[in-house]
Amino acid sequence: MAMKPMICLVMMSLLLSGFAALGSRAASSDNSQPSSTSGPVELSADDFDWRDMLPSLYEAAGLPAEEGIKEMLENSRVLRAYVATDIQAQCKPGAQPCGTKSDGSMLQAAETREIDEIVREGIFRRHKITRVDYPLTGQPFPFTSIAAAKTQKHRDAYLVLDFTEHSYTAAQLQEKYGAPYDTIIFQWFSMYKYRLDTKTYAARAAFTINPVDGEVRRVTISLKRKDRATGSTGN
Repeated sequence: MAMKPMICLVMMSLLLSGFAALGSRAASSDNSQPSSTSGPVELSADDFDWRDMLPSLYEAAGLPAEEGIKEMLENSRVLRAYVATDIQAQCKPGAQPCGTKSDGSMLQAAETREIDEIVREGIFRRHKITRVDYPLTGQPFPFTSIAAAKTQKHRDAYLVLDFTEHSYTAAQLQEKYGAPYDTIIFQWFSMYKYRLDTKTYAARAAFTINPVDGEVRRVTISLKRKDRATGSTGN
């Protein structure tokens, strides 16, 4: 029997990483997939918008598991900014991949190679889910880790980001996105849920919040491609 979207989303969040550490923009056109966006190298919680990540999730949802994970991570502004900073910190004047090119292609190629290596070293499979978890230890990023996952049989994709402490609050979240369409309250955490449905995909974002201090701890983003004939996600 197919899982209800809410149950599936909660299960994916639990599978991707534990909860032990816990203490409207207009929708894309219904007639097309999401369009690409670009952003600044340095990211803050205020810069972050889960909807900007939907183009790569849409593409990933239609690919085999490992290719889909590469698609998500290679096109993550968060991870690319982190990797670029790490590469540049190791560079010496005039050395590759830091040689100067006006279009920045040399650094971009180095970033992609590094991310592909992260996938090769970190990919694993469990309970019919393929995933990669990667810690983000630098600043000024407002995240401590990123994870990408795909189920083996369904046209879906999942991306999870854990926020640093004191970087984002539930009040800021609602100021940016408005009131959630659903709020779930568990014993140790709350979840604010947002959604974006078109003819071609159904996207969800679940923000995990510490109810004691109101801090946002995690966002789990999911996207399921719909069947073109029926408009159903099929899973």
